[in-house]
Amino acid sequence: MTVKEDFLYYLWKFGKLHQYHLQTTDGEAIQIINLGTQNHHAGPDFFNAQLRIGNQLWAGNVEMHVNASDWFVHHHETDKNYDNVILHVVWNHDIEIHRKDNSVIPTLVLESYSDKATLMQYQQLLNASKKWIHCETAFPALNAFQFENWLERVYLERLEKKAAEIEILVEKSNYDWEAILFRLLAKGFGLKLNSEAFFEATCTVDFSIIRKLSAKRGSLEAFLFGIFGLLSQEVTQEPYFDELKKEFNYLCHKFQHTISTTIPLQFFRTRPANFPTIRTSQLATVYHQQRNLFSKIIATTSLDQLYQMLQVGTSSFWETHYTFEKISPKRTKKVSKKFIDVLLINSIIPLKYCYDRYLGKPDIESILSLLRSIAAEKNTIIQKFTTNDISIENAQQTQALLELKKSYCDQHKCLECAIGNQLMQQSAFLKKK
Repeated sequence: MTVKEDFLYYLWKFGKLHQYHLQTTDGEAIQIINLGTQNHHAGPDFFNAQLRIGNQLWAGNVEMHVNASDWFVHHHETDKNYDNVILHVVWNHDIEIHRKDNSVIPTLVLESYSDKATLMQYQQLLNASKKWIHCETAFPALNAFQFENWLERVYLERLEKKAAEIEILVEKSNYDWEAILFRLLAKGFGLKLNSEAFFEATCTVDFSIIRKLSAKRGSLEAFLFGIFGLLSQEVTQEPYFDELKKEFNYLCHKFQHTISTTIPLQFFRTRPANFPTIRTSQLATVYHQQRNLFSKIIATTSLDQLYQMLQVGTSSFWETHYTFEKISPKRTKKVSKKFIDVLLINSIIPLKYCYDRYLGKPDIESILSLLRSIAAEKNTIIQKFTTNDISIENAQQTQALLELKKSYCDQHKCLECAIGNQLMQQSAFLKKK
């Protein structure tokens, strides 16, 4: 049978092995006093284990591999972090591993001591390769309380990843939080196809220019259209386009802003309401209507107030246009609540979390409460989970499920997942398979 290292971690961490009469490959008795703490970062797999091997009491680290020779595949022989390994736990013992002083590192072959029922459950869980996720048929058997707790933890993992990316931007901007909010919102207004183009363009701009231009909507709109590359095209017989281009060139000269090469914007495969022209005008409206937007956002925990701040429309020209060239029936193009939810989930809530942490008072409960008050997202991944008898009510759950699918299910990390751990211990799971 083929196993992965995560199965070895699982057996060791939860004591799913026959601990009586454990022996090293050299025949020395092993007594486990403390299994140690699993390490999820670089270095040995378990820290601070306590073992009695033969007559010697050891305290140190435990390293695990499917094959003993993986020690050299991973280049541990040159890494001083592995000098304090007191036991090498493997599934296949294909080579002896020596310390730098040439002494043999004691080795335990876990296959000889693993629980057979656990091994069978692991096989059945991982062999469901034709399914969307390995455990999709078993969701009705899950404990609801444990499932919700796990989703909360997985969402916090997702939030930490987003926060880490934002913190890099904050440091680069010399802690100009208003500037970071502007860039994150621009990225959000760009949506999937144009997010990077909008974000990269705003990163070339000193935010002080946006502050100065926010009082005059026409100037701000001209500047944003210009930095996003929307004025580089050739448009004939449209006075508004000519006005924007003239104003943008003037502002570049005034603020000594160098026009940068921009990532081409995408109109193809985009609904007209999401055209970059419309989203750019809406972004300009936000910063024209809301001065000190970051301070206002940080000061509120009210979802309704956030909607009021961000539910803006376009300038009058765009009420009758989607592009510069063609007139369309007049329509007020306001940002929808659904779109604002995307901004809140991906930009504003992670930034609020970062700022609270920067002040030394992270308020996880407020973050979770705000996210739970946002409607559940709708996409193909969430739809798949829904068809597997999962009740999904809010954005915290959908964000957690997206992270679960990406970082656990798709990576086959079933034994690092609380759901996989729960199923491994349920006889109902075996029967259902």
